[in-house]
Amino acid sequence: MRSELEDLWERRDEVSLQSAEAVAAVDAAIDLLDTGRARVAELVEGEVVVHDWLKNAILLLYKQASPQTSQFGPFQCADKIPLKTGIDGSGVQVSPGAVIRRGSYQEPGAVVMPSHIGIGSYVGEGTLVDSWVGIGSCAQIGRNVHLSGGVGLGGMIEPPMARPVVIEDDAFIGARSMIYSGARVGEGALLGAGALLTDTIPVIDAATGEELGRGEVPPWTVAVPASRPREFAGGTFGLPCLLVIKHLKKGERHDKAKLNDAVRTQPPVIL
Repeated sequence: MRSELEDLWERRDEVSLQSAEAVAAVDAAIDLLDTGRARVAELVEGEVVVHDWLKNAILLLYKQASPQTSQFGPFQCADKIPLKTGIDGSGVQVSPGAVIRRGSYQEPGAVVMPSHIGIGSYVGEGTLVDSWVGIGSCAQIGRNVHLSGGVGLGGMIEPPMARPVVIEDDAFIGARSMIYSGARVGEGALLGAGALLTDTIPVIDAATGEELGRGEVPPWTVAVPASRPREFAGGTFGLPCLLVIKHLKKGERHDKAKLNDAVRTQPPVIL
């Protein structure tokens, strides 16, 4: 399948993407993503590895598909990507109002409140996707993560990015935080409400003033939004950064993260 899709991608401007063979190849790849048998990206020995042939399958689907009209409650929709089916018996708890697109996968035990989950994304076991969260295409979320209300995770397809946003296991993302442009939040990290993280946002250690990197929050740290002054021709302005104010022991849960225990210890509701 991979070689077939790679060939189809290379010749996408020369062949008919509407042929039965092309449609079947793309559909088979999307089915792998939808059932969790493959992922657009994953962590391998601590590094984010992107499987471009699966990302390209999603792009080919956008070229192939035409908007189809459907009903979503009382609302009428016209979309190229259908909603996910087969939730019954999956072990995933989904509240009314959640929009989950086909080609995304949620492990059993995930809890999805009214939110949007894009194609190619992956949500791990025990993760809580709170109300009004937007998970962009191909974003990768680990296990036992808390995405608080209004969190936005950027996609990999729109706009095209080299790698997706990655949220590692046991992370806590505070309300209304925005994480884009392939940024990464390490295992067990906690981001305060309103945090902004892109691949150019510096992450600074409050204790030393040292810049720890850009676009990546270290594992088992607590980081909050901040700004630092920068001189320009027009004056001094504060540019956004993330400030690491605490280092946790591996496995240590911050008080805010402990609030999720009641949700996670309940048996999943199977709809």
